[in-house]
Amino acid sequence: MFLEIVTPLETLFSGEVKKVKVPGTGGSFGILKNHAPIISSLIKGEVKIIDTNGKEDFFKINGGVVEVLKNNVIILASL
Repeated sequence: MFLEIVTPLETLFSGEVKKVKVPGTGGSFGILKNHAPIISSLIKGEVKIIDTNGKEDFFKINGGVVEVLKNNVIILASL
């Protein structure tokens, strides 16, 4: 699935991933390939990604919004 993490100033990440874990307002949740469409607000915390090679990466955010649609994940984040 394709992930973009975007802030008002820059794109932090853009590429193919296996899994994304985000800090939702109702609790953290994971997103895998073929996830149901969703839009959710995010709170301060850490976005964890696992790329197609199994490498983990982390991005700290102060909140934002995530949209999942047709194996495309867009995170609009504030830092």
